[in-house]
Amino acid sequence: MIEFSLSNAFWIFCVVGFLAQLIDGALGMAYGVVCIAVLSALGVPPAAASAVVHAAEVFTTATAATSHAVHKNIDWRLFFRLAPAGVVGGVVGAYLLTAAPSELIAPLLGCYLALVGVYLIVRAVRRLEFRASQSKWAIPLGAVGGFLDSWGGGWGPIVASTLIGGGKAPRQVVGTVTAAEFFLTSAISATFLVALLRGDLPLDLTTYSVEVAGLVVGGIAAAPLAGLVARFAPARLMTVAVGTLVLGLAGWHIYRSLQ
Repeated sequence: MIEFSLSNAFWIFCVVGFLAQLIDGALGMAYGVVCIAVLSALGVPPAAASAVVHAAEVFTTATAATSHAVHKNIDWRLFFRLAPAGVVGGVVGAYLLTAAPSELIAPLLGCYLALVGVYLIVRAVRRLEFRASQSKWAIPLGAVGGFLDSWGGGWGPIVASTLIGGGKAPRQVVGTVTAAEFFLTSAISATFLVALLRGDLPLDLTTYSVEVAGLVVGGIAAAPLAGLVARFAPARLMTVAVGTLVLGLAGWHIYRSLQ
């Protein structure tokens, strides 16, 4: 693992949070995937990276979920299927991530991130759509999406794209998935915090706080620019670029973890 001083860690995490928030603002997804992929490639242990990123996401998803609620973008029937299932899947995934040996988890996380990178590229190029009935598949989709999100992000790309492919209005899907993500992220973050306080994470509370603050500050700084990026950046090209970035970072992470 690369060792950072607290001051350096704060600024590094600021930059990561800034770039990830710009991407998320342009595409409406991939904040968690980008953050965890970058941090893992820098040598941050998988459980520590996921813990810090999900803690920061509590703040970003709370703001976004409130906005969607005010603008009535939430399908509450779908929400009450997705959110509890996502929370259960996320807590189970976070627990396994902290309990399993890091030498086993690191290559698996790299492979998962690589699959997400390939998925994003193929989705952008071929406009993949998954036809799924929300009433039939929302609960298992939420559980699987929550589990995978706790390991490497991906709640938005996986869950939202599947529901949109099922014919649901994009505005309602994004609003509902974002609102559910707040509860999912809060549950995952709480699970990691318990593990941290018990000494089960390769991280101390001071470093954790500094790194979370860096991601939050960077994300806040990027927020005013996100709308501008979304207005001018071609969505398909951006998705391919993000997929390529995640794929490359995943490859580097796998290489490092096998050394």
